[in-house]
Amino acid sequence: MSDVREMTVGTGAGLDTADMVLNIGPQHPSTHGVLRLKLTLDGERVKTCEPIVGYMHRGAEKLFEVRDYRQILVLANRHDWLSAFSNELGVALAVERLMGIEVPERATWLRMALAELNRVLNHLMFLGSYPLEIGAITPMFYAFRERETLQAVMEEVSGGRIHYMFNRVGGLKEEVPAGWTGRARQAIAEVRSRMPDIDNLIRKNDIFMARTVGVGVLTAEQAAAYGASGPVARASGLDMDLRRDEPYLAYDQLDVPVVTRTAGDCHSRFEVLLEQVYVSLDLADECLSRVDTIGGPVNVRLPKVVKAPEGHTYAWTENPLGINGYYLVSRGEKTPWRLKLRTASYANVQALATLIPGCLVPDLIAILGSMFFVVGDIDK
Repeated sequence: MSDVREMTVGTGAGLDTADMVLNIGPQHPSTHGVLRLKLTLDGERVKTCEPIVGYMHRGAEKLFEVRDYRQILVLANRHDWLSAFSNELGVALAVERLMGIEVPERATWLRMALAELNRVLNHLMFLGSYPLEIGAITPMFYAFRERETLQAVMEEVSGGRIHYMFNRVGGLKEEVPAGWTGRARQAIAEVRSRMPDIDNLIRKNDIFMARTVGVGVLTAEQAAAYGASGPVARASGLDMDLRRDEPYLAYDQLDVPVVTRTAGDCHSRFEVLLEQVYVSLDLADECLSRVDTIGGPVNVRLPKVVKAPEGHTYAWTENPLGINGYYLVSRGEKTPWRLKLRTASYANVQALATLIPGCLVPDLIAILGSMFFVVGDIDK
């Protein structure tokens, strides 16, 4: 027993201390799924953080290679399960670009309206779950009240509540039900009128601000270096939004306000997400008004077997969590030779290795939740 040495773990200066390695996850109530963080702690302070991903890996990119162009939409639908419509849309845009398909104007405006509603649904989930992770349960009920209002119109038009499968190569699955645009605008008006309930409850709450202001600061340079995008990047001052800067669909015909902050902390990321809800509600309203003035079909007639010509293309979209890219390579077959996904969540999670070291353990969850990611979007 003489060679056994006592060691005091993680206490103050002047003592013989040792760093402690702590695993957060892979199953943990505050990690949005099976993400693992390997932390080195000195007492209550985090010294290093290593995000370890891959526990959910489903091989979507390889599965794309053995599914035809109609079938891959159902797989792409699922990697970010909170942004299903936007995921389908990006793949459809890439295939349409490679095949040279011109989508009917009515389908284009309907796609934009549904994409903005999907963006609001995504943001409402995080606006409810983020305060929940740091101890506030009430905002979740308010957020889900608004989600249910919008889910009803999404379900009416597509038949799905989470995985809509409403996009098709060349447009949309089918025409929307009679009177749907009016009911959708009514739902938008209801949500817009009730959003101040969430806003007033949490944004300036003293406890919430104490947990988030000045915590987890991501500078603009760091955000750019890690390839962060969406609300995370805009909260750090990166004024970038593909809907305005490199418009797809018909976004060039809309004035798209881009919400930014400069502090780059947890509170700024929450504020950007909250204010983007108001922007998307207005954009969806405008798109639906345009739909009412446009007639015609919502898809194009395709051959029985869809084959993209040999070549490659890249499409990218401003998904709810940031920029998603779709690199499609075809050898002229009915299946893609390669379809590579560039997802926003993957880039955002990389930044945790820089953000978390130096913080206290209680701040860890506040930072983690504010980076707005979906684990399926990381592991694909």
